[in-house]
Amino acid sequence: MTDLKEKQERDQWGSKLGFIFAAAGSAVGLGNLWKFPYLAGQNGGGVFVVIYLGLVLLIGFTLMMAELVLGRNTQLSPVGAYRKLKEKWAWVGAIGVLASFLIVTYYSVIGGWIIKYIISALTGAFNTTDLATLEGVFTSFIGAPVEPLIYHAIFMLMTLGIVMGGISGGIEKASKILMPGLFIMMVVLMIRSITLPGAMEGVKYLLQPDFSKLNMSVVVSALGQVFFSLSLGMGVIVTYGSYLSKDENLVESSFIIPALDTIIALLAGLTILPAVFALGFDPAGGPGLLFVTLPGVFAKMPLGQLFAVLFFVLVLFAAVTSSMSLLEAAVSLTVDEFNWDRKKATIGLGILAFLIGVPSSLANGPVLGNVTFIAGTNFFDSMGIITDNLLLPLAALTLAIFVGWVWGTDKALAEATNQGKVKFTIGKCWAFAIKYVAPLAIGYILISGLIPLFKQ
Repeated sequence: MTDLKEKQERDQWGSKLGFIFAAAGSAVGLGNLWKFPYLAGQNGGGVFVVIYLGLVLLIGFTLMMAELVLGRNTQLSPVGAYRKLKEKWAWVGAIGVLASFLIVTYYSVIGGWIIKYIISALTGAFNTTDLATLEGVFTSFIGAPVEPLIYHAIFMLMTLGIVMGGISGGIEKASKILMPGLFIMMVVLMIRSITLPGAMEGVKYLLQPDFSKLNMSVVVSALGQVFFSLSLGMGVIVTYGSYLSKDENLVESSFIIPALDTIIALLAGLTILPAVFALGFDPAGGPGLLFVTLPGVFAKMPLGQLFAVLFFVLVLFAAVTSSMSLLEAAVSLTVDEFNWDRKKATIGLGILAFLIGVPSSLANGPVLGNVTFIAGTNFFDSMGIITDNLLLPLAALTLAIFVGWVWGTDKALAEATNQGKVKFTIGKCWAFAIKYVAPLAIGYILISGLIPLFKQ
């Protein structure tokens, strides 16, 4: 858009802590509390964790720094940021924002399921350890034509209420409450889990690597989890970086945010897997771990109803901190590019996201349950394929290429170090990683995610 619009005054974070909590909250979501434990369970436990930690340092930090640098340098949302630095590259920012917006449409559906499970936990509905029965309860609920839509709407309204408040007045305030609350509940649940008889087997499984189980599949799974867990390629971190002051220490923030995200993922693993082992369930239970296996775990656990409520409230906190950041990327773009009022932009985009999410909510029921889309999957899974297998890897790959080869690592390092005022000892290593390592790793994710689709 015009220079005038690019120069209009932007909201800023009220404090460094608020920014860190919000950015970490964006990263901390269902990927940590749901996907990390079951991927660890399926990929050998400790060996998966070791590979994951190494990749967080190598890839997670590298891309986090690149996105923060772009946002802070330009003080614009992703499309404007790329355009300001290289006009013909604005489309790269659009890919990330499109991905984050599409994710929030079905993320809100899952958020609605979580609200339903909080209510179920409060009413004591988890009173059986039979997984077939619990799976039937879950599939019956998500297959209903109306009830999931109601919870989808409730979750979307929660997200809108926070984003409408702006950066300092909405997202930052919410993050300062939700993130400490999430951490406290996670620690309480972890302590309860590891003190169950037999829980140490689960702790050993997660933290004691067995390198005989190491193979390329484990590495690919860990790489994909790092990539998606940290909100990379979604335009979110670029957007959040655009609200930073010019004296913020980006090097420090680029380490802290992935570190907090990783700590939460490990706490989730130490909360879920020891309890699963202690109570005799399968640690490789897969995606059904959250809505099928864990209710069975709580039913078998002393004071299980209380801890079930705490756990699903915890998951809701994580889901909200992610959904508000996903929506903010699109809101920021419309405010920057089209000079929309924030509240009108939030409401309009929220309604659109809800409507696009309706087919995802209906995908498991009688209305759309028998309709297939990409690679024979339903609408809900097809949306995940579009974002996870195509848009996010493509956005992150072009980000790495842009920062490493188009804009240039010299300019990026100058911004990262506040024009030489901040020490960045491994700056040359970061430059090498963003130019060579990150594109190769992300390119591999992109290709490996698309090849199976063409084989259908």
